[in-house]
Amino acid sequence: MRLSVIGCGYLGAVHAAAMASIGHEVVGIDIDPGKIKTLSDGDAPFFEPGLQQILTEGIASGRLSFSTEFAAAAGADVHFIGVGTPQQPGGHAADLTYVHTAVDSLLPHLSAGDVVAGKSTVPVGTAASLAPRVAATGATLVWNPEFLREGWAVADTITPDRLVAGVPDGPSGERAAEMLREVYHPAVASGIPFIVTDYATSELVKVAANAFLATKISFINAMAEIAEASGADVTQLADAIGHDERIGRRFLGAGIGFGGGCLPKDIRAFAARAEELGKSESVTFLREVDAINLRRRDRAVELVVQALGGSVFGKKVTVLGAAFKPHSDDVRDSPALDVAVRLRGLGADVMVTDPQAIDNARRLHPQLAYEPDRDTAIRDADAIALVTEWDEYRRELTPEHASSLTSGRVVVDGRNGLDAAAWRAAGWQYHGMGRP
Repeated sequence: MRLSVIGCGYLGAVHAAAMASIGHEVVGIDIDPGKIKTLSDGDAPFFEPGLQQILTEGIASGRLSFSTEFAAAAGADVHFIGVGTPQQPGGHAADLTYVHTAVDSLLPHLSAGDVVAGKSTVPVGTAASLAPRVAATGATLVWNPEFLREGWAVADTITPDRLVAGVPDGPSGERAAEMLREVYHPAVASGIPFIVTDYATSELVKVAANAFLATKISFINAMAEIAEASGADVTQLADAIGHDERIGRRFLGAGIGFGGGCLPKDIRAFAARAEELGKSESVTFLREVDAINLRRRDRAVELVVQALGGSVFGKKVTVLGAAFKPHSDDVRDSPALDVAVRLRGLGADVMVTDPQAIDNARRLHPQLAYEPDRDTAIRDADAIALVTEWDEYRRELTPEHASSLTSGRVVVDGRNGLDAAAWRAAGWQYHGMGRP
């Protein structure tokens, strides 16, 4: 099939390249000339495992191209909308400016029978408001939310754990659902669930999933707060309750909390939309989820300060990680960078290292010092803070090797990813999150 993808940021670029990799002819469209040139040259504009390979292969095959002109979408069977929905300035609601602009710019190039598939994360009710404008061209709007995990986005696009299509009632909706099944034929043929719903349900699936994950993460971080007050070990607690199949162990890792471009803004936008619907009491708990998440960043800073005798002024603290999670260069709302900035604000000589995110971090926080090489970064440090659980910090950095480089023997494990017993046995003061 011939597809267009409107918006070539993180979501759109991955989707375009992934769809080309399974055999479709795809054109990606974005109004940013620099981004389009980078993609057209076959260069991934951000770090995402596997993206560079399928991008290069797609362009070489002739199945994948990019353009700044919306007219390039003409003739496509399905048009995906993958633009951003950032948090509104000064508020918590989602800013739908880019979604409306993308749809309005696409309308003149639609033909009867086309399908417009929204993938952006939007407040419930958005699809219903857009549908009449699309239907006036003879095309059909569906909502097809994405469920990507940064670091695994390519696999999550090609072999997702489920596919959801919100469609209108009637023959047009049935036909649109069938066209999406054809788009995702390899996944559907392999038995991956394809769930057809109404518009509102498809929109809620995405935000409800994010809200649940955020709640699970903040729940175990709340338990970490109780563990710190009582002397319990939150990692053992998580292991024990995780054996209950109704709960499960995934996303029960206590630490400095979640960040990135999705979970924080999405739960805030969800709460804002619930308030607009007159149901703010239904998601009041999400405000506490957000508050718990932010408190854990404070706690990591506290641990560093306490471990260094009550003051970090003039002390060298090496922060291991800048990205909000491993296998990514995304620093949006990164807890790791937040910890680094707060420590510098307290007078610490902060050195930040990360395998992929330094350039993005430097653009956001140029006041910090950066060093790409891990060993150089920790040399002469008074304390080390692990804040992004890259393998080269969590598994490959031994306490003995660290001891040969640092001045101090203080490690704050903001992700509970280190072997506490091994570090203590090597003479380090080990401080975890919610651990005695």
